[in-house]
Amino acid sequence: MQDEVLYDVQVIGFLEEIWGDGFLSPGGPDEVARVLTGVDLAGGHVLDIGSGSGACGVLLVQQHKAAQVTGIDVEDPVCEAANRRAQAAGLGDRFRILKVTPGPFPFDASTFDAVFSKDSIIHIPDKASMAREAFRVLKAGGQFAASDWLISHDEAPSAQMADYIQEEGLDFAMASPSTYRKAMEDAGFVDVELVNRNPWYAKVAAQELAWLTGPKRSELSDRYGTDFIDHQVAIWTKLVGVLESGEHCPHHIRGRKPA
Repeated sequence: MQDEVLYDVQVIGFLEEIWGDGFLSPGGPDEVARVLTGVDLAGGHVLDIGSGSGACGVLLVQQHKAAQVTGIDVEDPVCEAANRRAQAAGLGDRFRILKVTPGPFPFDASTFDAVFSKDSIIHIPDKASMAREAFRVLKAGGQFAASDWLISHDEAPSAQMADYIQEEGLDFAMASPSTYRKAMEDAGFVDVELVNRNPWYAKVAAQELAWLTGPKRSELSDRYGTDFIDHQVAIWTKLVGVLESGEHCPHHIRGRKPA
């Protein structure tokens, strides 16, 4: 587990300004709904891996009718933000957030009806262990639905991608679609489906870069600091490049535990 807090209050505030209140990755409620294509959460207990600052957990209850959501994350600032969001939404009894340490999930087998994650399992290096744990905690017939940041191949990142990852400065453990498919199928999942979202996010990220470098930049620099915003512009510039090349390919990942 890293000593440095990756998502502090400043980073949370900035990402929410770009991606929407409570969201630490792009797409908002519409993208959550797309991740859940073909997945029925109504009346179920959902595990939200990497619940961030809580918008997804609230949506899973309010819009997707989950009876209960248990969110897990590894850092205090996001857990505190998510708990505040749950309380403000009046969902304190239906959406709870637990701070956990990396490793096996702290839940009994066959606890959840669904496992959800939005762009968080990139921080889990061992995708095979993640898939086995998701499979273990799901009830028979339960479904896995996630989005994540992927790399298009199993080779070492290109110089362009390595430069982006270094600029981002996060503990990115990017894996390929084939690695995810093998991890899911080896864990026992069936009906495994991967959907490439690169065409969508390549366009969106270009719009985000234009927003960052446009008339709003001065105001953002005043609010977050010039060095911070300059760094974000550098990140987005390199992000757009690896999206345009196709090497960075966000995906939806779905599978089902046999009944």
